[in-house]
Amino acid sequence: MRSIVKALLFLVFIALVGFTFVINDDDTPTLPTTDANEISLETKLPNFDPSLVDYVDLGTMKASWYGPGFHGRKTANGEKFDQMSYTAAHKSLRFGTLLRITNPKNGKSIVVRINDRGPYIEGRDLDLSKAAAHELGLMRKGVARLKVEELKINGLDEMVAN
Repeated sequence: MRSIVKALLFLVFIALVGFTFVINDDDTPTLPTTDANEISLETKLPNFDPSLVDYVDLGTMKASWYGPGFHGRKTANGEKFDQMSYTAAHKSLRFGTLLRITNPKNGKSIVVRINDRGPYIEGRDLDLSKAAAHELGLMRKGVARLKVEELKINGLDEMVAN
């Protein structure tokens, strides 16, 4: 039971930290920034056990990004699309799936949540939100092959109905 609580705390941490954006005084969203004094997961959750999380290698996927034209519209899972959150679209992965995406060209890595379907361009496997693409250094090029790993939280899958 204690492991499940830790896993749920981890998910809450990812949801709060991984999907945030800033609203300026003029109500315009800005890209999240990485702070050099960022608090690590172990500092935030002192009892966090890294062995609770497994990373399942899904190989590399050709990824692109989307955002401005879809911002505020409904995603395939029914939520409002926020281009400034760390989310992604995939054709078949279950909604809510957490993926660690790594850009092998610069070593940058983030965690995104699947909340939409797509991409609908042949040969592409993953569509990242604008914020996710920005953080990975994908904005200029637009399309890249990225390393993809699914986050599996031990003990949680048995509790959650697919």
